[in-house]
Amino acid sequence: MTLEQRIGYQFKNGKYLRRALTHSSYSNESREKPECNERLEFLGDAVLSLVVSNYIYHRFHLNEGDLTKIRASIVCEKSLFRFAGEIGLGEELYLGRGEEQMGGRTRPSIVSDAFEALIAAIFLDGGLEPASRFILRFVREELDTGERSAFVDYKTMLQEIVQKNPEEKVSYVLVDENGPDHDKHFVVEVRLNSNVIGRGEFRSKKGAEQLAAKEALELMGE
Repeated sequence: MTLEQRIGYQFKNGKYLRRALTHSSYSNESREKPECNERLEFLGDAVLSLVVSNYIYHRFHLNEGDLTKIRASIVCEKSLFRFAGEIGLGEELYLGRGEEQMGGRTRPSIVSDAFEALIAAIFLDGGLEPASRFILRFVREELDTGERSAFVDYKTMLQEIVQKNPEEKVSYVLVDENGPDHDKHFVVEVRLNSNVIGRGEFRSKKGAEQLAAKEALELMGE
């Protein structure tokens, strides 16, 4: 399967794709000195921010600070590197010999920058609509996993409700933890006094607690 098939977009002008995949190390070593992807990265960063901002603005009725946190978590290097890995972008890059030998294909900074450059390439070749479709394919999945629940502070919301009754006490209990260190899985129960009112499962204890609190709030009709 080609890269274009994996990303779900067929370029009308292949030069944009080629440029998005060209790292500065390759450009510097090449006799032809092709343009590298740094300018595309600059544009792609702006397109990515716009699309993500618009999407989370309409999806979440949160204040500016919380929206900013969610956006930052999605457009950060760690997330972009993971997105790029889903389409095998690192293997498609044009790298200089030195960068190749130093493992540039798996270097998060290089691969995440190339992902932003690819966004810009799609934008320049086909416009905002296909660029948005490409971006939202990853963003929706990221948000739907529940990981971003950590940025909607359900624990604080639950605590504020419970505090209205001073005799009530909320506690979070880790009831299960399994998996290897690099792929842990946590199960947490939130209890009101001794009664279980919510349960959350996630890859981090904090995320599991947030999902447990979210379930408790839903139970309360909040």
